Amino acid sequence: MAGHIQDRGNGSFLLVYHVGYDSNGKRIRKTRTVKAKNSTEAKKKLAAFVTEIETGQYVAPSHTRFGDYVEVWRKQAQKKLAPTTLQTYNYAIDKRILPFFSHFKMEDITHVHLNGYIEDLEEEGLASSYIKKQINILSNIFDLALKNEVIKKNPTEKVELPKVNNKEGQVYNSKELKELFQLLKKENNKQQVLIVKLALKTGMRKGELLALTWDDVDFNTNTIHIRRSLGYTKTDGYILKEPKTKGSIRKVAPPRKLMEELRRHKLKKSTERIEAKELWQGGQHFFVFSTDLGKPFFLDVPSTWWKRFLERHNFKKIRFHDLRHTAATDLINKGANIHSISKRLGHTNISTTLNIYGHYLEEADQKIADMLDEDYI
Repeated sequence: MAGHIQDRGNGSFLLVYHVGYDSNGKRIRKTRTVKAKNSTEAKKKLAAFVTEIETGQYVAPSHTRFGDYVEVWRKQAQKKLAPTTLQTYNYAIDKRILPFFSHFKMEDITHVHLNGYIEDLEEEGLASSYIKKQINILSNIFDLALKNEVIKKNPTEKVELPKVNNKEGQVYNSKELKELFQLLKKENNKQQVLIVKLALKTGMRKGELLALTWDDVDFNTNTIHIRRSLGYTKTDGYILKEPKTKGSIRKVAPPRKLMEELRRHKLKKSTERIEAKELWQGGQHFFVFSTDLGKPFFLDVPSTWWKRFLERHNFKKIRFHDLRHTAATDLINKGANIHSISKRLGHTNISTTLNIYGHYLEEADQKIADMLDEDYI
């Protein structure tokens, strides 16, 4: 065995293994410093070290700091990730991950450090789904480091992720929905009202609503084809992106009265387009919801309008995203089939629908049981 140990004192030993010569005839050696009780134990560790090298499992310490390697990862990520995804990742990295891990050497980070990071996030009261996303980002970075032989193992593999609990949002019941629609009738901003109504009656996500073009609306079949989502990044501006799952590409049928409102809205937008002439900013797309000059709305516009609407009318406050949940629970209360609801919402698996709305289904079933009980003799 072309290797030896050097006793450095205080139980520290340097393992040395010669693997050949470079082009200048100089010996190439691989080393590792270990702790051992005595030289016998150190020699055993040397034997394991040699085996590690000869089987190709050895990764030389790079001494690369996490903060520096993140920049390497960013360059690679630009080629593979969607711009909006990369922007989300970068925000999480800059805000939370780098402040915690930046000074660590890549090879020194273990699952112990990662568990400590998770505990810090939990103490802040952050959602389990958010924490899981943080670890997924870290895993992505460590995977690249593993591939490039900067580290020997991905430390996230030993991390126990918190169980993701779907956050239960507030929803409107049937009585509140009737009151809400009465209030919406009084609003002057018909475009924002239409966005809210579509969210309530189709369960579309905000990004899906804002990505709609008139090519997606079929008045003959009374359907809307959902096939894109609107995103935005500082570097690329507005982006029409493909949904993350095939299930998100779907067709929904809104109420016919709502489609008639959409038809009138299209006439208004067509008039705006003609009047704007060369000032039109919609480009090749004719968005269903846009500014007077055809430019798509920023993603926070519907949420901001919705929040102000609720404050103005002193109405029960729920998030804009909870309009989607309201759409689902309203269908459940109307007795719709869970498979149909899942498809309408664009869930890939029915299990997702059951996980989120299971308790509402149980409540609806209990109401049925109560009705049956009335007939029981």
